[in-house]
Amino acid sequence: MHNDQSIENSDIVQTLILNSEQDTQSLAEQLATLPLTGSVWLAGDLGAGKTTLTRYWLHALGHTGAVKSPTYTLVEPYSIEQNNGTTKPVYHADLYRLQDPEELSFIGFDEYLDEPEALVIIEWASRADGYLPMPTLFIDITQVESDDKGNEARQVQLRVSKAGQAQGLDLSKFNI
Repeated sequence: MHNDQSIENSDIVQTLILNSEQDTQSLAEQLATLPLTGSVWLAGDLGAGKTTLTRYWLHALGHTGAVKSPTYTLVEPYSIEQNNGTTKPVYHADLYRLQDPEELSFIGFDEYLDEPEALVIIEWASRADGYLPMPTLFIDITQVESDDKGNEARQVQLRVSKAGQAQGLDLSKFNI
């Protein structure tokens, strides 16, 4: 994951343990309350829960339809109606199958990042680390054992970048 040299305090860094899918949904609902624009980088091994978190997040933002994994399409666009009558553009990208970051320019990926008020949620952003601008928020998901019976949980570290700090993002009230 990209190193941003941020001081670790609860406003800009939070580490949470998700013991269930309900916890994942709760985290997504909290993420939906943030006034996020720009990109969010989701990191974690295959099966860590990146797409599941994104699915719940899109629903918490107000999307009512199905949420498809963009593994083969690279990007799935969503136009989410907001309570104030505006439409929030959200793009869910999965760069796992990306061979070369230059491929992003061929599909017009820069336009998603340049769109005002857009949120671009990117799985496997590390595949295009040198190409992409710094994100607003980093989310790193790690599978961990939660009890002595070997049940799996997820450790999630959320870290606001300098760009996110400039937007005034505050993670201090996040809890599970």
